Amino acid sequence: MASFSGRFRDPRSTAYDFISLVVVRCPGCEKAARVAPAPEGPGPGGLMPYRPRRLVCRGCGLSRAWSGRLLALSPGTARPATDPYFGMPLWLQIETRHGWLWAYNLEHLDVIRRFVQATLRERAHWYDTGQKMTLVACLPVWIKRAKNRDEILRAVGRIHTSLIAA
Repeated sequence: MASFSGRFRDPRSTAYDFISLVVVRCPGCEKAARVAPAPEGPGPGGLMPYRPRRLVCRGCGLSRAWSGRLLALSPGTARPATDPYFGMPLWLQIETRHGWLWAYNLEHLDVIRRFVQATLRERAHWYDTGQKMTLVACLPVWIKRAKNRDEILRAVGRIHTSLIAA
C-alpha cells in the first residue's frame, strides 16, 4: 500500500456548494455537457441553488432550460448518480466494488481526493459552531476507510481522465 502524507481539514462544504456547475452526460450525443446557472437572474428568494439553469452541450448544441423549484440530490452510492436539476447521469462517476463513486464537478472530486489521500483527517471541533453535516461527514464508510485508499484514488484518477478525454 502506498504511503500518503498530509493533513485534511474539513472545509465544511455541503453538496449544495458544488451544484453551481454540474458535468453530466448529454442525452443527445453521450458526450460531456454542463448544467450551469442561466443568466436570467436569481431564483426564488435569491437563493443560488434555485436559480434557473441551463443544460448546454458543446458537442451537439443541445440546450435545455430548468426553472423548477425542486432539487433531487443523489441519495447515495448504491446506483449511478444524477444531476439535481435535469436528472441526467453525472459524467464524473465510476462503479467500484463497494458502490458508485461520483462528483458533481472537478472541485467536488478534488475535495474527495484530498480527503481520501490524507493520513490525518480533521473535523471541526464538537464545540465549534457552524455546519456539522458536511460533505466529508456524509461520505460513505467505504470511502473513509484507509484500507480502501489506493482503490479510491485509482477510481478518482480514472474519473478525472474521463473528463480530459471527453
